[in-house]
Amino acid sequence: MMISIILPTINFSAGLKTAIENLRRQSACPYEIIVVDSSSDDGTVELAHRLGARTLTVARGEFDHGGTRTLAAKAAGGDILVFLTQDAVLAAPDVIARLAAVFGSGGKVGAAFGRQVPHPDADVFGRALRFFNYPEKSYVRSFKDRARYGIKTPFLSNSFAAYSRKALEEIGWFKDGLILGEDTYAGAKLLMAGYSIVYVADATVAHSHNHTPCQDFKRYFDIGVFHTRERWILDAFGNAEGEGLKYIFSSLKFLKDNKVVLWAPEFLWRTVLKYAGYKLGRAHSFLPESFRKRLSMHANWWR
Repeated sequence: MMISIILPTINFSAGLKTAIENLRRQSACPYEIIVVDSSSDDGTVELAHRLGARTLTVARGEFDHGGTRTLAAKAAGGDILVFLTQDAVLAAPDVIARLAAVFGSGGKVGAAFGRQVPHPDADVFGRALRFFNYPEKSYVRSFKDRARYGIKTPFLSNSFAAYSRKALEEIGWFKDGLILGEDTYAGAKLLMAGYSIVYVADATVAHSHNHTPCQDFKRYFDIGVFHTRERWILDAFGNAEGEGLKYIFSSLKFLKDNKVVLWAPEFLWRTVLKYAGYKLGRAHSFLPESFRKRLSMHANWWR
């Protein structure tokens, strides 16, 4: 099976050489590396050419979480399409091989994603979120698991995920015009088409964000917008509030186990902000457009 790496970038010239060298040192050396760039002005595209990567360029204002990935996926020649964001750092020389191996292990695998561990400078909230979303044990999810795992069943992350090109084509690729959540959208479609999603805990990348409380609010506002616009996902897999409660208990345990319980009040305050943002996002159709833009992390999307 041939592997295509798809790397969306914007102003990434400082880290691109290292990222491509790390990819070429992988034991499962990719068939091709495609840099899909959002009109960088720091020489990213020119550097990608010199490093031997294929390049695609989209206008910065026209970047679309689903549509841009579909553009790159259709241009790729691989049987397995690995999506890697520019801020995700491969942790070992065999992580691509570990992720790709599940597609040849039998079964109808549509997508696989690796474990994300926090960057060394991650704050306690970023570390707690990774602890919750990326456990130490691998698993397989299928559509029948929705009764047990609910909205978490189609969860995967395009920061480090691989898809069967054939499966993506079958579900109509990623959807254009999503504010975010193109990975969850594809995961839900794959499960409903009879494919499975595999979480590969020993395929690891370093990836995390130190969001401010305001950024947390805006991100969860956008998640609420996504869930309202794609209501069928909640209808098929269940509402998100139950998963939110599990996240609260998991994070409080993380704070206790790591002896940082003094952060608990701020964690709870951030959780209230996230929930408020999410509920406002679910009710975004009742808000003035100018107000929506101010509440959203992706203000340009509202154009």
